[in-house]
Amino acid sequence: MMNEKINHYVNNLFEPYDRTKSVTELKSDMLADLNERFEELTSQGKDEEAALAETLNSIGDIEETLGEMASLTHTLERQLLVNFSAQNLKGSDFAGVTLHGGKFGASTMEGADFSGADLTGSSFKSSDLRGTNFNGANLTDCNFTTLDLSGVSFRESIMVRTNFNKVLLTGVKFIRIKLKDVNFSMVDLRDVSFDGCVIDGGEFKYTDLRGQHFDGMTLRNVKLGKAALECVSFHKATLHNVSFTPPFALTNKYYSAIKTIQFDGSSMDKLTYNALKGSGANLLNVTII
Repeated sequence: MMNEKINHYVNNLFEPYDRTKSVTELKSDMLADLNERFEELTSQGKDEEAALAETLNSIGDIEETLGEMASLTHTLERQLLVNFSAQNLKGSDFAGVTLHGGKFGASTMEGADFSGADLTGSSFKSSDLRGTNFNGANLTDCNFTTLDLSGVSFRESIMVRTNFNKVLLTGVKFIRIKLKDVNFSMVDLRDVSFDGCVIDGGEFKYTDLRGQHFDGMTLRNVKLGKAALECVSFHKATLHNVSFTPPFALTNKYYSAIKTIQFDGSSMDKLTYNALKGSGANLLNVTII
């Protein structure tokens, strides 16, 4: 009977934390110790009521400790949950999930579905993401580094401060997206589609844009000075504060590349226009706004 009272007391004490593994283990150990303590006291001649009271009083105030243990365990479990590194996730379904700060390093993720997912702050590094679906996904503050994104679809995704560094983008489609402060570094963009996109801020650093089409698009506060720009088309595009000037010396190669860029039918602010004019760009049929 007294052992049942000990069990009942401890069960009530631990009830708010019973789903936490580390606390559950502590509960099991405590029950064993308390029952052993009770048996020792009764064997020394104390009546059961006195032995029970002394046994329970020996617990002290551990509620704060239990709360801290539960909080720490939940934090660790959350860290494990968001870490999907070095795993085979080929064809996995992550559609619609909320996963902030997720880590996807050195994982096989070919054909995975992240459509509609909130992946804010997540990192994708050295992984195979060929054919992955990011349609409608929130990719704010996400980093894509040294990986294969061939054939990936980013239709209507949310991209704010998203970074693409040393990634393979063959056949990638950016469709109806406002790319806000998105940066591309050391990337070949010749076979990428920017259909219906707006580019607002960001830099194309050491990227290959040769032959790329930004026709009809709006570009604001974009840095293109470190990109390969031969035969790029801005037909009927709108350019606001777009920099084509490299950070170092203007070479003959740079002037030659500028002359191949198509600006026919485009509109641009005076700063962009005058900078291009001074570099020898063909600005016939360009409207200054």
